[in-house]
Amino acid sequence: MSVRPTTPLRRILMGSCALLATTAVLVGCTSNDPEPSADATESGDTSNAASDNDAAGDTVVIGFSGPQADHGWLAAINSSAKAEAEKYEDIDFKQAEGTNDANLQISQVETFINDKVDAIVLLPTDGAALTAVAIKAMEAGIPVINVDREFSSPFAARATVLGDNYGMGVSAGTYACQIKADKNLSNPVIAEIAGIDALPLTQDRSKGFADALKACGEKVDNRVAAEFTVESGEEQASNLLQAAPKIDIIWNHDDDQGVGVKAAFDNANRDEFAFIGGAGSCNAMQWIQDGEMEATVLYPPTQAADGIKLARLIAQGKGMSDLAQVEVPKRVVLNAPVVNKDNVEEYLPLCFDS
Repeated sequence: MSVRPTTPLRRILMGSCALLATTAVLVGCTSNDPEPSADATESGDTSNAASDNDAAGDTVVIGFSGPQADHGWLAAINSSAKAEAEKYEDIDFKQAEGTNDANLQISQVETFINDKVDAIVLLPTDGAALTAVAIKAMEAGIPVINVDREFSSPFAARATVLGDNYGMGVSAGTYACQIKADKNLSNPVIAEIAGIDALPLTQDRSKGFADALKACGEKVDNRVAAEFTVESGEEQASNLLQAAPKIDIIWNHDDDQGVGVKAAFDNANRDEFAFIGGAGSCNAMQWIQDGEMEATVLYPPTQAADGIKLARLIAQGKGMSDLAQVEVPKRVVLNAPVVNKDNVEEYLPLCFDS
């Protein structure tokens, strides 16, 4: 069923402020900013045309509802949202209790609506189940920023912040091809330890991995699927090692289950392969530093933190300085970079505890 946005929703979708910027910081436009001089305009100098977005503005109330912290990455989502909000004196942060219960989360959003918050950042336990209440918030004039798990209607969110699951697979597969070339491997045996196969995110990651391997004429030779837990990671990695007496490259989708995967490797005294992880846990980065792991591919736990930043900009009527567009984008897909020994120090601040 299609839903036609009401006037408050159209105002959220269409309202804007002028945007000019030449720096790498986020910049917002306010009516109190000085107009650039004619000379500056003619010369293309717009450095004074907008104010720093990180400067304090009108106080905005942001409601946040996230998942139950039963997984290292999910815990990092919640903590990063709170930490980001605390950086701004003009954010009044209201955090609901983390939950995996869609009905409870619906009631949390309804409370935010009744409290007339200025924006809502929401990582839904079930995107489809939370769509109707997100639309309700939008129709009440409250912009919703959707994180990680998408709603089933375009009218449910003003902006969406996503990781790149297919991109994770592509990054892992491309790096595997690089390892093949660097080590001059002939007919390498490539293995994959996936997450829950029934989930679209796992399917996307596996597809990206397979597609990238095709570029160097390779494919996955041995594959098992775990359940994003330490126990399942150890069990499935043990099964994989028994089935494959020799492996050259292994990609494990998730660094939380990777604790069990690594334990299986150690128990079997197997380390002949290049071990690539996924997500970016502190364990993985420590293993990279210690030479016990080749690399990991980030699935940024900063998604909710980025959602908080975008919610603040939208609620304050600001745009983004690095875009010619005058408004915050409708959809942001974060990169899935490879972290290895060459750049691990750069990404350490983003790691999370498993």
